Amino acid sequence: MGRPFFMIKFDNKFMDKRTVFLLLVLFGIIISALLSINKETSNYQVCFKNNCFEVKLADNIKKREQGLMFVRELGSGQGTLFVFEREEIYPFWMKNTIISLDIIWLDQERKIVFIKENAQPCVDDFCPNIVPDRAAKYVLEINNGQAKEFNLEIGDQADFYGNKN
Repeated sequence: MGRPFFMIKFDNKFMDKRTVFLLLVLFGIIISALLSINKETSNYQVCFKNNCFEVKLADNIKKREQGLMFVRELGSGQGTLFVFEREEIYPFWMKNTIISLDIIWLDQERKIVFIKENAQPCVDDFCPNIVPDRAAKYVLEINNGQAKEFNLEIGDQADFYGNKN
C-alpha cells in the first residue's frame, strides 16, 4: 500500500488528507459555537392578546440610534422594542431603513397610543419625521402589515416577557 497523495508534515510526523479534513471540520464547529455565543439573540417578547413578537431591545442611545437601519430582512413575529427613560413624544424616521415597517407607540402602562402602518423607507436625503399625537415610553417596530394582520388597535394592552440578558 502506497503513501496517501496529500500529506502535511508536523514535527517529522505525517497526517493524511482525512485527518486534516476532520481537524478543519472540528475547528469550524468550535468557531461557529463561539460566534453563536456572542450573537445578539432575543429573549424578550412583546405580546398582544395571543400574538407575540420576539424583539431586540433598543434601550440605550446607541441602540436606539441604530434601530433597524440597514436591516434587509425581518422575520415574521420579530421586531425591535425601543425603551425610553420617560414618557414623551418620540418622532421616528425611516432614514437608512431598507424595509417597510409598522411602528407602534405604547405609553408607560404599555397600551397602544399611536400606530403608523406601512412606514416606507426613506430614499431622499431629507426624511420626514413620523410624529405620534400622544406621549409614549415604548416604541415597537415590526414588519409592515403585521399590525393589521393581528388587528392591533389604539388602547390594546401589551405584555412584556423575558429579561435583558
